[in-house]
Amino acid sequence: MRTGQINVQTENIFPIIKKFLYSDHEIFLRELVSNAVDASQKLKVLSSNGEFKGDLGDLKVEVILDPAAKTLTIRDAGIGMTADEIDKYINQIAFSGAEEFVQKYSGKEGAEQIIGHFGLGFYSAFMVAEKVQIQTLSKNKGAQAVQWESTGTTDYTITDIKKKSRGTDIILFITEESIEFIEKARIEGILNKYCKFLPIPVFFGNKTEYIDSPSGEKDENGKIKREAIEVPNQINNPQPAWTKAPVDLSDDDYNSFYRELYPMTFESPLFHIHLNVDYPFNLTGILYFPKIKENVEVQRNKINLYSNQVFITDSVAEIVPEFLTLLHGVIDSPDIPLNVSRSYLQSDGNVKKISAHITKKVADKLAEMFKKDRKDFESKWADLQVFVQYGMLSEDKFAEKAKAFSLFKNTEDTCFTLDEYREKVSALQTDKDGKLILLYTNNKEEQFAFIKKAKDRGYDVLHLDGPLVSHWLPKLEQSNENISFVRVDSDSLDKLIRKSDEIPSKMSKEEEDKIKPLFEATINKEKYTVQLESMNEDDAPIIITQPEFIRRMMEQQKLGGGNGFYGAFPEMFTMTVNTNHPKIHGLLNKSEIDQTTGVKQLTDLALLAQGLLKGEALNSFIERNINELA
Repeated sequence: MRTGQINVQTENIFPIIKKFLYSDHEIFLRELVSNAVDASQKLKVLSSNGEFKGDLGDLKVEVILDPAAKTLTIRDAGIGMTADEIDKYINQIAFSGAEEFVQKYSGKEGAEQIIGHFGLGFYSAFMVAEKVQIQTLSKNKGAQAVQWESTGTTDYTITDIKKKSRGTDIILFITEESIEFIEKARIEGILNKYCKFLPIPVFFGNKTEYIDSPSGEKDENGKIKREAIEVPNQINNPQPAWTKAPVDLSDDDYNSFYRELYPMTFESPLFHIHLNVDYPFNLTGILYFPKIKENVEVQRNKINLYSNQVFITDSVAEIVPEFLTLLHGVIDSPDIPLNVSRSYLQSDGNVKKISAHITKKVADKLAEMFKKDRKDFESKWADLQVFVQYGMLSEDKFAEKAKAFSLFKNTEDTCFTLDEYREKVSALQTDKDGKLILLYTNNKEEQFAFIKKAKDRGYDVLHLDGPLVSHWLPKLEQSNENISFVRVDSDSLDKLIRKSDEIPSKMSKEEEDKIKPLFEATINKEKYTVQLESMNEDDAPIIITQPEFIRRMMEQQKLGGGNGFYGAFPEMFTMTVNTNHPKIHGLLNKSEIDQTTGVKQLTDLALLAQGLLKGEALNSFIERNINELA
């Protein structure tokens, strides 16, 4: 037996590991299982290089739970360690076991797979264990099996043991404070989270059946001791879809993998992008386009980041542009630095290159779909538009590419690119100052009357809805000179598209001064502003509108894009009285009582047309009209 002290520069290494090195204690299992997988991968590399002549056997990792003994064992049949290697890889924490392997096998096939996580990764076990044992037998012919043991201090012991099978057992004696980690469901959940796609089969089970002790230890009667162990279940898929070549996968394969990633998701994705890059950085993965709902926030955190098939995080905002976080799927790259600060990730050169590449691949995929089958692309536009608009708002390079496939749908359900639509409507909808006015509605039913008026004039109306429209339209106006988007109900048509000088009023100044106070007396002046305007006789006697600027401001505020200044504005509307309409003229010759009644009726009708007549006012309007019918 040999004893010694772990070679660390401070006695406080274990408190640091337990409290500060990992913020989430469950990470210990990811680290230890990853180590076991690395040990198996290393053996495969050495075998392929001819440096290991033995039989590889069944390379697998087993996670064995023993609630009665309060132990958790991680077992592999990998490369194993000698006493000297334990001293080098475990006792000298500052030494990186991966370094030596990388230098030794630099340039050889599979070298990138031999980078291990010995050192601090192993010591994460002491976050949950009061004692840890390593029982290991090296791959080297004639090697002596050894056991390393520590109770979480800098002291350790190494003893010779009997162990028949090559590889390593890490045995954790779980503390009372971490008793949750001897619960089967808890361990199963961690393995499903972090180890679901590890490249070596991983099995998990409780001790329930008896087998010969792997150490070959005998009882007092000279018989090999029996050890209880459950026949475990495999919990991972060692060859997930993203590790395969796209040519070897069908659409059914991609959809099956989507359901494997998101078993509680019942809708199929619209389509996918398979990432496969080996220069100038390593990147694989599959990104899926889901059907995005109105609330974009609930779609986030659905991209899982892996490093060599080890799950790292589902928070990838520092690695991909914000709009891409609406996608689902997997990104796997050993070139993304892990366990570092967000600011470091944001400034890392590889991360920036990976982010730019993914953005380009997404834009190229959408452009290809649009060009290859425009009809199919148009059928998906309702689900794609929020994603595309978000991308155009947040990434200028994506916005430039998206001009080719970003669509506008009119009230006839015909789709256009902006250039196509500009050509369609420019002859009729260019105002006297040379600005092209693009009319739109966000609700065809509620704004039906305004749409009909526009169409009667020969104008076309776009149907633009969705949570980002109020942000997207200003972006388009900034990047396209002499184009203005205005909602069809934001003013009278003659004001929205000014074709000539104003229409003369048929009312005198004195008559206008008599009419205006009548309408002002019927409405809430804090919410409505009354203005007189000379419009066509066939226009409505009164229209109630909300100016485009104020309405966009209010919509942005609701979505979270407004600031304190905008928030100080109340919701405001304009009541425009048509001084050329016969009904308005007729009010001048009525008695005071009839004037009041007529103004109230016309005002209520205008409010009703905009869905603004509610509650008691709506009930009074209905009762008043029923009584008149009687």
